[in-house]
Amino acid sequence: MAKTFASIVITGASSGIGEALALEYAAPGIALALNGRDAARLQAVAEACRAKGATVDAGQIDVVDREALAAWLTRFDEAHPVDLVIANAGVSIDKDNSSIDDFSIIRQTMAVNVDGVLNTVEPLVGRMIARGRGQIAVVSSLAGFIGLPYSASYNASKAAVRVWGESLRYVLRKNGIGVSVICPGFVVSRLTASAPFPMPFLMSAARAAAIIRRGLARNQARIAFPIGTKAAVWLGTVLPGRWTAKLLGA
Repeated sequence: MAKTFASIVITGASSGIGEALALEYAAPGIALALNGRDAARLQAVAEACRAKGATVDAGQIDVVDREALAAWLTRFDEAHPVDLVIANAGVSIDKDNSSIDDFSIIRQTMAVNVDGVLNTVEPLVGRMIARGRGQIAVVSSLAGFIGLPYSASYNASKAAVRVWGESLRYVLRKNGIGVSVICPGFVVSRLTASAPFPMPFLMSAARAAAIIRRGLARNQARIAFPIGTKAAVWLGTVLPGRWTAKLLGA
């Protein structure tokens, strides 16, 4: 039976996949906690979701701010017990030579992409366990399967949360909590707007959100896309064959 969700947390909801997911789930009877750092963009997304009938709590909080994020998430959970949390906020800010001349960029990437995921899950997972239900979604990337040029810290951060999420699935299964790791390919967003390399199979954020929603409803362990023969051929040129099979669910 497909899962349905009524109280949903989405970080990084002011643009890209996060925005698209918020709009995908927004409907009467749905409570959304939407997080983002850009006030204007976040409020625009919140208003669009309210126009679709959802109840929205918009929190302009940096996911690196552990205490502020925990306080906001706890307040929302007390009013609307969360049954789906999507840890989506992330940055890709590596520069030439993967920023080895400026380790502050590498540390900032890890802080947002790794610590930000932990800061999102930590305040809610104990409450979900107590209720014996819920779903946690960790947004990784196809880039988290192999080291690629240009973005060493981004790749590494996505690898870290991918493995953490996959391991967490086994840990939380006995508590009735599902865990899905989302591994998108190239999706139209602010992260890909200025990428200095080809982006095969680039897809819209709305299409990505629809794929993710279907996967979460099925409690898939890994939601990886693009999917299809052409994608398999492309991935096969980049990744070892066994990873191509795993990524495409073969």
